[in-house]
Amino acid sequence: MDVLKGLVEPNDKRILMLVADGLGGLPDESGKTEMESARTPNLDELARVSSLGLVDPIGSGITPGSGPAHFALFGYDPVEHAVGRGVLEALGSGLRVTDRDLCVRANFCSLDASTGKVVDRRAGRIPTAKNLELVARIAAKVKCIEDVEVILRSGKEHRFVVVFRGPGLAQELSETDPQKDGKAPLAVRGLAPEAAKSERVVDEFLRSASALLKSEPVANYFLMRGFSMIPRIEPMAERYGLKAACVAVYPMYRGLAQLVGMDILETGETWESELGTVQKHMGEYDFFFVHLKELDKMGEDANFAGKVQYLEKLDVLVPRIKAMGFDVLIITGDHSTPAVLGTHSWHPNPFLLWSPYVRQEGASGFSERTCSRGQLGRMRATEVMPLVLANALKLRKFGA
Repeated sequence: MDVLKGLVEPNDKRILMLVADGLGGLPDESGKTEMESARTPNLDELARVSSLGLVDPIGSGITPGSGPAHFALFGYDPVEHAVGRGVLEALGSGLRVTDRDLCVRANFCSLDASTGKVVDRRAGRIPTAKNLELVARIAAKVKCIEDVEVILRSGKEHRFVVVFRGPGLAQELSETDPQKDGKAPLAVRGLAPEAAKSERVVDEFLRSASALLKSEPVANYFLMRGFSMIPRIEPMAERYGLKAACVAVYPMYRGLAQLVGMDILETGETWESELGTVQKHMGEYDFFFVHLKELDKMGEDANFAGKVQYLEKLDVLVPRIKAMGFDVLIITGDHSTPAVLGTHSWHPNPFLLWSPYVRQEGASGFSERTCSRGQLGRMRATEVMPLVLANALKLRKFGA
């Protein structure tokens, strides 16, 4: 990466990285994946004049979380820059995070009181209005534990953020989320001697806050994952000479973009409004990261048909995206979320790169199979940014 940094030569060419969360899939009983089942003439035509490939977020066989998968796409080694989800959610929620803060992402869930097991890890994706009510209830009663301030912020649907602010905290804690329905929540445990205080504080918060939810018919408990404290990461402006902006609805993606120095642009809830935000700010930035969440939600809900519908919705937006006049366009996923699995998977992501300087595929469509035959081959996600910069003519020649 030091070599790449020394080659950067800024210019006025503009780049759009569109991340369709959970893009890749697997065949259902029809023998076709969601991408192959969807009617996507505009994406197919774009693939014909683009270069295609497959991208591994971390490495072969490794199922990535959204945080490390995005960091890799931005060109940061996800192992070296291991950042917990808590910090990302806190930043994305608009909280000011200090080096005394232990952050964690929390999910309201449904717990069977008779068995002590989780019935629904997302509490039926409760309405955000209900989330606000429950978080306010907890915040009114649980404000401080020992000498640690407790700060809460609602997210969308079942999600919220907890920030523990005080001296002597550490992030080496186990998560309480069992990751599957039908299992009991896990106890929080310190994973290093310096995390003993954090374990006590979090355990007391869990006990006190969950007691306030027992009467709820659906969201009667919560799970915590991604305990983390803020890291120091070189911003994209220094690394690549880019003035970068993020257009995303969900807090975590806004948070991770903020960590690498992107400006966070306020936007609406729909894909159309996200594109409108990009158009509004076109003259201000040379790199836009646009995040579209719904494909991932459909995959996690095992909703094959729903994911197909959102792929077709994305296809309708392609002419509008092309008309914006970007010099480089990337369409890919952060990870695959096949509906037949109902969760993230280890399968590589379909990847499309368009610029005036690509070797055009002449491909028959945009899918996992066509991308597997693409000229770009199969590469690590950390190799994406050098390709992007090269196609934007932002890299000088290496050597004499």
